[in-house]
Amino acid sequence: MIKSMTGYGRHETVTDDYKILIEIKSVNHRYCDLNIKLPKKFNAYENELRGILKGYAARGKIDAYISYEDYSEKNVEVRYHDNIAGGYMEAIEKAEKLYSTKFPGASLKYPAATDFLKLPEVISLETKEVEDESLQNDLKETFEEACKMFRESREREGEHLKMDILSKLDYILKLVKKIEERSPEILAEYRQKIMTKVEELLGDKQIDDTILATELTVFADKVCVDEETVRLHSHIKNMRDTLSKDESIGRKLDFLAQEMNREANTILSKANDMKLSADAIDLKTEIEKIREQIQNIE
Repeated sequence: MIKSMTGYGRHETVTDDYKILIEIKSVNHRYCDLNIKLPKKFNAYENELRGILKGYAARGKIDAYISYEDYSEKNVEVRYHDNIAGGYMEAIEKAEKLYSTKFPGASLKYPAATDFLKLPEVISLETKEVEDESLQNDLKETFEEACKMFRESREREGEHLKMDILSKLDYILKLVKKIEERSPEILAEYRQKIMTKVEELLGDKQIDDTILATELTVFADKVCVDEETVRLHSHIKNMRDTLSKDESIGRKLDFLAQEMNREANTILSKANDMKLSADAIDLKTEIEKIREQIQNIE
């Protein structure tokens, strides 16, 4: 299935700890130009992600955007450090003992629970850490899904382009057949034109058949487009066959369109007839439309 170079894909993964959102979009480009914008947290995975994306697209200017939201603050835990609290209690008890001996009648009051918890490091706020392996797997899976949607989008657009080009090729084939039918008529009309002129100038005298044949041969050589129409038939068939291939065909189609345009130009330069000129102009116009569409094909 042919693919357009214009496409869009999006996928996200949401867990209790984070959200990964990936968007991929592309436009026409002569080569494969990949750009990945990602948080510093994922810098180590950039080359691996590029390799994955290249498996889904051969040409186009492709931009991938990766965003990451950390939900870890929703998983904050209050942790009580018993060993530190015990250390404070031992220090208070030692001080109580020491000062009650040195200062008879004096006594230290143990702090209330709420005051005790305010002592440094007795309690702390800690967040649950996300395992790197789990995060990496989710990143790759999310990226793969976004790439699949991106490819499907390009394939759908490519199918539309294919149908449009095939339709235009049908019309071009009709124009080529009209040109083929018109060419013999031009030669017959020119022959009649010569005979009419001779009759006007020479009256009843007949023109020499050899001279007439020579004149018609020279004229036919100037206006004959048989070679061009035969090559156009060949290019049309080749383009149809190429459109049925499941590979990157944009460059080949562009080459075929250039060759078709070359033949159309030659036909137009040889045309000395209004009908033939009009058909040749229509032919060039349709070929140009095809060339514009081909610029979107991978």
